Amino acid sequence: MNHHIRTIDGIDPFSNRVDAILAEIAFSVQLPPSLHDKAVGRYDAVRKHLEATSSSFCGQIEHFYPQGSMAIDATISNRGTDDEYDLDIVAQLGDEFLSKSPNYILTELEKALIGYRGLTVVRQTRCVTIYYADNMHLDISPSLRDWGTPERQSVIMHARGPKTSDEDFEVPMDAYGFVEWYKEKTPIERRVVEAFSSRWQIAQDRARADADVDPVPVQTQFVVKNTATLALQLLKRYRNIRYANRSGRMPPSVLLSYYCAMAASSGSSLTEMLLRVSRNIIADISNASLYGRLLHVSNPVYADDVFTDRWPENVGQQDRFASDLKELIRGLEAALSGDMLATRLQDWLREMFGDRVVTQAVDHMAREVQAAAAVGSQGYTKRGGILVPAAAGITPAATTYASPVRASPHTYFGDRIV
Repeated sequence: MNHHIRTIDGIDPFSNRVDAILAEIAFSVQLPPSLHDKAVGRYDAVRKHLEATSSSFCGQIEHFYPQGSMAIDATISNRGTDDEYDLDIVAQLGDEFLSKSPNYILTELEKALIGYRGLTVVRQTRCVTIYYADNMHLDISPSLRDWGTPERQSVIMHARGPKTSDEDFEVPMDAYGFVEWYKEKTPIERRVVEAFSSRWQIAQDRARADADVDPVPVQTQFVVKNTATLALQLLKRYRNIRYANRSGRMPPSVLLSYYCAMAASSGSSLTEMLLRVSRNIIADISNASLYGRLLHVSNPVYADDVFTDRWPENVGQQDRFASDLKELIRGLEAALSGDMLATRLQDWLREMFGDRVVTQAVDHMAREVQAAAAVGSQGYTKRGGILVPAAAGITPAATTYASPVRASPHTYFGDRIV
């Protein structure tokens, strides 16, 4: 499946005050380019380890590729934390495994990885996880190819172990096809790419200055490509915060990816995308709950690959998430209308996306304003609000702050961060 990926101008995600702070929050939770490169190196090393040290896997790994968030550059910090990243890899296995049970395959993968570089290795129901010392987690899901079907359409293994059970089964999956579909639905937006590439460069330059070390070559493989993916990162972060202290499963990332791709529109601002995606999810959940049914969403390229196979488990679960999204919508609408005072906006953002990343985002924007003020490059609105400088990656003509910003590294919208 090789689709032509379109490139369009798109909308600068920093082009108005609400979008700007949301984009900064997304920036704060993204997998940094340096860690993206480290992740690629790690899963390459794991494949080589399996092929070189295990007789079971020698010559039996047909494909070893990222799936999910890493494949579409949408990885964010894990759950409710700010420095852990889950990365998903598919290991498509060869003919020697075709007649083996799900439990056997997962057990063999676990045995082959135990002791790998002294790292913790944990067998899960559908994958084996490697835990790195820097809080990166690599989830490796073994799969078997469905021959005679589209490229890499497969089954993955489901088995709790340690013994084979009648409850073990194979799960239809086409992660590769879904990623290609997602990319086709979400064209590259030039203004989004430029804005975030600039921000990563600024962050890298600041880190080098703070560390006072020799420069490291800039990593360029990772880019944020479009507004739909930014909205996806924010929805995932919001979901992570909502579910950080809840028991049970939370809505899967692939489900949110599907809705963001379906809602993608080249003329949408970041806030518009968030609102549209949230409303679409609410509408589908409401329709299902009205008839006492569970939300059912399948892979658009492979109907047997069901994204909602493990969540929701009951109507109450899906209604709770719909309620979460309604809360998000109310806050976004209040922020857009100007009904929310600056201090309340900061508090609300912390409730939605977490204290640390919001403070980090606000401080970054305040530093940009200060830097512009120092060289006299900022502008002022008729009401006295400061315009963010173009050097910060924000369009001056469209962007105003609600009130003048005091000269403090902890200000935004004219209010001190406590």
